[in-house]
Formats: sequence, C-alpha cells, structure tokens
Amino acid sequence: MIRHIVMFKFKEEAEGRSKKENLEVAKKIFENLKPSISVILEDEIKVNLEEADKNNYDFIYSADFENIEALNEYAVHPEHVKCINFLKTVRDERAAIDFEI
Repeated sequence: MIRHIVMFKFKEEAEGRSKKENLEVAKKIFENLKPSISVILEDEIKVNLEEADKNNYDFIYSADFENIEALNEYAVHPEHVKCINFLKTVRDERAAIDFEI
C-alpha cells in the first residue's frame, strides 16, 4: 500500500479571498476527492491551527492507495486536476512524499 502526503503553505490573500477563506475552499474541494476517485482507499484533510507557529504549513492532505499504479491514476483524475488548478493560484509552497505502508 502507498501513502501520499502533500502539504501546502497558502498565500495571505489570493483570488480575492483571505488565506482562511481559501483554506475553507481547499478543504471542500479535497473532501470531494474520495467520493469521486475510487482508487483512494482512505484520506485525511487537516488545516493548521491559526494560533500555531506561522512557519508551519497551512494544509495537509493524506491519501492511501493500493499501489503506485492507483496513485498515478489519481494524479491525472479530473477531480484531482481541479484541486491542482485551484492550489496553483493560492499556494506559495508545496511539499509531498509517497511511501509504502
């Protein structure tokens, strides 16, 4: 099994919204992934606490897949591409890791 973890730092303002508003939009978009993409076995979405260290990343998404082929299928799925397109407009940084569990 493969776990994919991706983290983002959001811009303070983007697309006419505050960071907090864009985090809410991102959360809603990511909540739609598992119901829409059958290869996602489990997923989890977390937003950094507002009072936490400002050097932390703002948003994390973790998803489990049966194998690397399933992860690759997810990567090009239209619902995932929607996430990517949104995030490109509101994020400053991205970090990711894929590993076996």
